[in-house]
Order: sequence, then C-alpha cells, then structure tokens
Amino acid sequence: MRTLVVVRSLKMGGMERVAVNLADAFAQAGHESHLLSFRRVKKPLAPEHEQVRQHHLALRWWARATGVGLLLELMARLFLNPFVKRSLFLGSGIMGGVVFRVWLRAFERRHGTVDRIVFRGIGTFELVWAFRDDRACYVLENILHVREDSWRRRLFARCLYQGRHLVTVSDGVADSVRRAMEVWRFKPASLRVVYNPCPVESIRRQMQQPEPNLPEEPYIVNVGRLVPAKDQALLLRAYSRSGVTLPLVLVGDGQERNRLEALAKELGIAERVMFAGQRDNPYPWMHHARLFVLSSRFEGMGIVLFEALACGTPVLSVDCPGGIRSVLKGELETSIVPHDEKSLATGIHAGVQGEKPPINEAWLDDFRPEGVANRFLASARQGES
Repeated sequence: MRTLVVVRSLKMGGMERVAVNLADAFAQAGHESHLLSFRRVKKPLAPEHEQVRQHHLALRWWARATGVGLLLELMARLFLNPFVKRSLFLGSGIMGGVVFRVWLRAFERRHGTVDRIVFRGIGTFELVWAFRDDRACYVLENILHVREDSWRRRLFARCLYQGRHLVTVSDGVADSVRRAMEVWRFKPASLRVVYNPCPVESIRRQMQQPEPNLPEEPYIVNVGRLVPAKDQALLLRAYSRSGVTLPLVLVGDGQERNRLEALAKELGIAERVMFAGQRDNPYPWMHHARLFVLSSRFEGMGIVLFEALACGTPVLSVDCPGGIRSVLKGELETSIVPHDEKSLATGIHAGVQGEKPPINEAWLDDFRPEGVANRFLASARQGES
C-alpha cells in the first residue's frame, strides 16, 4: 500500500520523532512510505529506513502567495484573533487545506494513489483544517484538556475533529476525546486507539554509539523538554528528598532550564544534578542509566518509557493523565507511584536498590513497528471501525 505521513516540521521532539518512526514502520512492513513536512528546520529528523521518501511543502508560503490565503490570514490576525485567542488557524488553515489538496493531486499523478494519509498532531491539523478526505486519519498525540464549554471550544472542535477519522495514541487520550465529544458537541467519523511504534532494533543500535559525556558511575536519568508539563521541578524535589546519592541527569532543554538550575542550587543538590542539554541521540544516556524517571503532569503516550525499556533500563513514573498505563501495565504497574513528592522520592529510593533488573521483551510487543503499521492500514483495507 502507499502511505503518506504528514507533520508540521521535523524538528527534534517526541511527536516528530514518532512521525518519522511511523514512516519507517510502513517501509519496514513492505509498504511504499512517504513523509511530508511543512516547515524546514536546521537539523531535521531523518528516517532510518532508506525506502522512506521525504517531501517538503512550504505550505504557508504557497497559501500566502495565492493572495486569498494572505487576505484570510490577515483578517483572522486583525479581526478574529484579538477577540478569540488561538484562532489564527481559522484563517490560515482554509487556504492551507486548498494548497495541500493541490499538492496531493500533483503527488498522486507522479507516484500513484495514496491509500492512507496520516496527519500527526493538532498543530498539523490546524494548518490544513479545510482539507477533508476519507483516506485521512488524524492522530491526537496528547490528551484534550476539557475544562470548559464555550462557543469558541465548540467552533475549534468542529473545525478540527468533526466528521474525521481520529486516532489516539493511548486509551487515556481516547477517554479525553470522548469527554470532549460530550462537552464540545462534535462527532468524529471514527475513533480508534493505535499505539506509537517503538523501533526496538534501531534504538538498540543507537544506544551503543559512543557518548563521551556520560557519567562514569551509575545514575538516574530523565529525558524530555524542560517545560512545565514535564515537571522536572517535582523530580528535583523528590530526588533531594529520596536521600539517593547517584547523580541525576536531565537530558533535554527548554524554557524551564534556568529555573530548574536555580532550584537544584536551592535544594543543595546542584553538584549531583547534570543538565546534559538537547541530544540528537538520547539512547546511550538511557541505556547506561540505572533508572529512568518520568515526572510529567500528563503524557499522551509516554514514548520515553518504552524507549527506556528498549534500552534495557527499568522505569519509574508518577501516575498522570494520558497514556502511561498503556505502557506500564501488568507486572509493570508496580513502576507507577502516586503523583506527589513523597511517593516519587520513595519510588526513586527503592528503584535504585540492588542490581539493574532484566527487561522482559514481551513488554514491548504492543509497540513493535510492523504491528503498529498494520493497525493503521487495517482500516484502509477493511473499512473504519
């Protein structure tokens, strides 16, 4: 089958990495796989599978170049967005959808008809929300925060979700969509759960690559953007409280870095906390760690959890809304602690005792690429469920 994965950009990030992994999974399963991005970045993520064909469409430039697209964007920016926050996409996404359809027709004349189009992430939906096609499915990477009912929320939901084939990356995200359907009054064409793919073989090759900056002694690691949603501040406080002397390594960067560094000094643990920054290859850091800890306020899927497991490292996570229980199920449920400082500190202390335990390969079965690819394409063969 011919597949097309569409993403806003290929910057270094969890959602973008999963989009690349999915394109690789389609190719690995023997399908013709294409990957399209709308924005160029300096250091784009690249597929590992050589059969994945990459494409770029300067969507915003072409939409503005039509004149109509520029006018709609200006109207939304000047007259709508000042009164309805985050509504700029309502103007830009109209011509964005038209431009994408024109591009798709040209693409299909060259490569043949596409069997499945996969849009990943709400930011991608917004750029082309006027585009509709029954072959398209829209992957929601994170939970929908259903806090209020308003005409603004209902309008956004009808533009982005109404009548579309929605796919969520976990049961927790699907539950949030069902709540939103009731409150925001929209009805998708279908709603399914398809887990993110975990390219186990690729991860294990990358985790063996040399990394000169790794600590020489055992350490605890967290990998993620340094942003409020990941709540590394909770992790620092729990680590300080745990009494553990193993170093704590934070791999990633973001707006919270300065605040977190100041907090580490305030807690008197700065000499034991290493801020490693953004890494193109985080897997050696995961592989050599004694324990991986997730402290997020919410997680759509928690892909870093199964990546850490694929690296052979035990994991610990706070209980949070979203998809961590799609990964940490069965015997792995013992890796979940209540979402508070004391419980996380206790979990960290217990998690580093003794030797590093072995990882059961069966824990990764639900996320293996070929199975995930087939679940995405089953609906294309048999009809949406």
